[in-house]
Amino acid sequence: MPETASPPAPRPRSSPSRPIMAGVVTALVGFTSSFAVVLTGLAAVGATHAQAASGLLALCLTMGVAGIVLAWRYRMPITSAWSTPGAALLAASGAIEGGWPAAVGAFLIVAALILLTALVPQLGSLIAAIPPSIAQAMLAGVLLPLCLAPIGGLAKNPWAVVPVLLTWLVFARLAPRWAVPLAFLAATVVIVIGIVTGGSASIVDPAALLPHLELTMPTFTVGALVGIALPLFIVTMASQNVPGVAVMRSFGYEVPWRPAMLATGIGSALGAAAGGHAINLAAISAALAAAPDAEPDPKRRWIAGVSTGASYLVLGGCSAAFAALVVLAPVAVIPAVAGVALFGAFGSAVQQAIDDPGERTPAVVTFLVAASGMAFWGVSAAFWALLAGLLVRAVLHLGRR
Repeated sequence: MPETASPPAPRPRSSPSRPIMAGVVTALVGFTSSFAVVLTGLAAVGATHAQAASGLLALCLTMGVAGIVLAWRYRMPITSAWSTPGAALLAASGAIEGGWPAAVGAFLIVAALILLTALVPQLGSLIAAIPPSIAQAMLAGVLLPLCLAPIGGLAKNPWAVVPVLLTWLVFARLAPRWAVPLAFLAATVVIVIGIVTGGSASIVDPAALLPHLELTMPTFTVGALVGIALPLFIVTMASQNVPGVAVMRSFGYEVPWRPAMLATGIGSALGAAAGGHAINLAAISAALAAAPDAEPDPKRRWIAGVSTGASYLVLGGCSAAFAALVVLAPVAVIPAVAGVALFGAFGSAVQQAIDDPGERTPAVVTFLVAASGMAFWGVSAAFWALLAGLLVRAVLHLGRR
């Protein structure tokens, strides 16, 4: 009888250490690249140092748990993140009528809108009806002043800012993924040198380095609703959730939309009173956990998603220490780090805003109004920019098919 070929031996499973490390890297890159933007945004709308540190901790905890639940339940490398464009929007909005409690009320409204997006599909369709060029132009206008901060910082404090910018530039060429985290590391060295030479370490209360949540009773005002909640919701959906789904789809994963919105909406609601502005699906950093580099076997990359969430929980324990670094930083150093962290988002937003020649004029108007920083009746420029862009677009498209 002819010999029959024996079936090939099953390929041994790879060690889980690779996707676990990919998750750790995803969290480290996501956190160190933009936590300064988050703290800047929360402080701009009225948070004290303790309240901003509490908000950072709340965001780490809620997005960590949301990421773990989604990745474990659906066996996908789903990762969640805070809304970095949303934090930039807060930084550009500045103080609002009603102060920090009104901002917390706006955060709760955003959470409610995210939950409604999961429960009422028509709301998601309404957001999708906003032309992407208008939404991205609004975001670009909001980001412009923050992206200019590193340039202004060179004039204010060149000896402290130049090392940060040089580090970013060198590693933007050599290791783009690590350019912003290493720029933050350079800023940390600058801060430590300033503490040692200036003797400012004594002003740090050791108790302030311990993570804690500080709850705020929210208030609800029309200005906060229109000026913060609606633009924050639109930016979070258009710049984070929708691209996040697209990034995951590019790696062969179909994110369950309704459960993802429920998880991030509930997380945003739980974190709002403690100062968290919003959590959402990760977009840019999502590729770090979902790509083949994280794990060759697509069915095992969910481990990277769980590892990312767990790493965010650990980083949350260091949130107060990171917030203290911001307080001790020399002038212009933290704005410089926040600015370079937003260069990529700004470039992407500008490109998408002017990509379609037929939509360019409304997008330019939207961008200029958002960048102007003007505010009327306690409503921030982001809302007026969106309104102006849609109005100009409606007039220019009047009578056209």
